[in-house]
Amino acid sequence: MIEKPHAPSTERNREPILDVLRQYFADRKQVLEIGSGTGQHAVYFAQALPQLQWQCSERADQLDGIRAWLHEAALPNTPPPLELDVAHAHWPEQTFDAVFSANTLHIMPWSAVQQLFARLPQVLAADARVVVYGPFNYDGKFTSDSNAQFDVWLKQQEPHRGIRDFEAVDALAQQAGLKLLEDRAMPSNNRCLVWAKA
Repeated sequence: MIEKPHAPSTERNREPILDVLRQYFADRKQVLEIGSGTGQHAVYFAQALPQLQWQCSERADQLDGIRAWLHEAALPNTPPPLELDVAHAHWPEQTFDAVFSANTLHIMPWSAVQQLFARLPQVLAADARVVVYGPFNYDGKFTSDSNAQFDVWLKQQEPHRGIRDFEAVDALAQQAGLKLLEDRAMPSNNRCLVWAKA
């Protein structure tokens, strides 16, 4: 039996994120989670929002951990996770009326962030909503000392990592046919960005 991976941050941020999802995903049916990480968010949100089919996706090396969480939870609304590397892999054939991603944009290279938004339209249903959670800069500035320190740490891990500028990300979303509905402040200097297909 594979040991379940564990990310403590998911337990700290899941309640505030769920508040956002309850509002914007209340009438949704199919969610694609891009970068499901450990799978903890998927289990928590799928349990709290049983009307949603919660489709995990992640790079191949992370899938076993996600499967372990999904297997233990045994929820009826979490199909097997899909392999998806936004920059390279074949994207899902089906469309989704919701997309969710947490703490991914500052981990992947900027070229992959661009690729993610460029490929999004092919998986979005006509009235889709997109929710992205994580830290963002505004006007090229950090919103807190802790975010500035986090950015230094990220770049020490991998030079291509870093906190992204909200304006640059929103411009990519607009190019993908998305309109910003809300930019909500979250605990620990994070944000939840919510877009709708325009």
